[in-house]
Amino acid sequence: MNKIFFLIIPLLLSGFTHLWNPVGYPDIFFDEGIYIRRAINFLETGNPQESYLYDHPYFGQIIIASVLSLTNYSDLSPPTDPDSLKSLYMVPRIFMGLLAMLDTFLIYMIVKVKYGRDSAFLSSILFAVLPFTWIFKRILLDSILLPLVLAAILLVIYSGKIKQNKILIICSGSLLGLAVFTKIPAFTMIFVVAWIVYTNRKKTSDVLLLLIPFLLIPLMWPGNAIMLDQFELWGKDVLWQSQRSNSIFGIIEFFLIIDPIMFLVGMAGIGFALLRKDKLLLLWFVPFVVFLSVLGYKQYFHWIMVIPVMCIAAGILLVSIHNSKKLKKKIISIGIISIILAFSFFSTTILIINDISDAQFHALSYVLENYDDSYTVLASPVYSWILEDVYGRKNIPRDYSEILFYPITNEKQVIIADPHYRIDLGRGPQLQEALDNSVLVKTFEGRVLDFDSRNYPYTNMQANYEASKIEIHTRIRGQ
Repeated sequence: MNKIFFLIIPLLLSGFTHLWNPVGYPDIFFDEGIYIRRAINFLETGNPQESYLYDHPYFGQIIIASVLSLTNYSDLSPPTDPDSLKSLYMVPRIFMGLLAMLDTFLIYMIVKVKYGRDSAFLSSILFAVLPFTWIFKRILLDSILLPLVLAAILLVIYSGKIKQNKILIICSGSLLGLAVFTKIPAFTMIFVVAWIVYTNRKKTSDVLLLLIPFLLIPLMWPGNAIMLDQFELWGKDVLWQSQRSNSIFGIIEFFLIIDPIMFLVGMAGIGFALLRKDKLLLLWFVPFVVFLSVLGYKQYFHWIMVIPVMCIAAGILLVSIHNSKKLKKKIISIGIISIILAFSFFSTTILIINDISDAQFHALSYVLENYDDSYTVLASPVYSWILEDVYGRKNIPRDYSEILFYPITNEKQVIIADPHYRIDLGRGPQLQEALDNSVLVKTFEGRVLDFDSRNYPYTNMQANYEASKIEIHTRIRGQ
């Protein structure tokens, strides 16, 4: 009974934080619309490659497409009021919450096998309740690949406990290959997985067995580009992905603002792992952070890959402090751990109960109800896939950036100018000119503006301004 209790509590907490108010918090991020649109394109055409941009491999949109297909998403056509429009993001957001619960389970199992039940219990609870855990509710490739990585690690850990371990090693390599086939930075996890495989039996043949599916599965991506006679374009786009200029120090600063508890306790745990020479945690954490620092994958949500290891390291550190012989009064460590967990859970709860995406659906509803097919709608992917694929609207570019490459010839235009549109104004003068030559007709202000984002835990709102202020602009040439 105690064994079940230690697993059920983290899962219940994870279910609450990741499935409560799935569409209302966080807001709908630009990239989420991209991945849903690509999934729908795959369902409609059977081709996982959308247009000519090779920014990410295909497994992410294949997974999302499978979820949409199983839930008969193509049959949905809700009313155009804001509350009904929210239902269009409900299924994929719930799916992401379920994946986060699976992550919680896998973290528990990994830590239980390697470090013991107490560390597993605490690590999985930290993953479930720390405020930045809300990021796993977004429809992001990093969140989709994470359970693949965790499962790959768990399988190779178990492979060391049985004699006939080849199947587990091959399955682990396949899962890790699928993770890379979802997003390239997942390749850094091969260091920790290969190290576990080698230390289990000290056989190089086991590592080669792991590497075969790990290498072959992602090669389907450039293989598809070759079939389409676009390999040169593939290489150019992959290189572009590695040349973005965000500073790793800026991302660390942002992480500290968003969730200082996770960052400080997690990094203290990594430091403790360094003192203990814990190769599993260090090979999990260090290669990815080095990759993040050297190349251009430097958005705050790229930390998703190392959040589990930070929670694990923090859990091990806190349990070690509690078990230390130097600490004579255990009540002190119990009190510290209880305060961290209670404060984190409270902070997360007061965030996720808020409906801050509301303005996005009011803006979309306004456009649907006031403008017909005679208008070209310039909008982010958050809205464009709904306009085109759900309601069958014509003259809907995939996103507003298309005007940078293809001029809009239609005399009537509508612009959904959200904060992401304004962030992208520097990409080309066409975006600014479109606003300058249009008329502001309606403004929607999101509830995120009701919070002081300088105060913790509402500092998390700084990553939720997509729904802060959305303007509807129109332009009719000749008027």
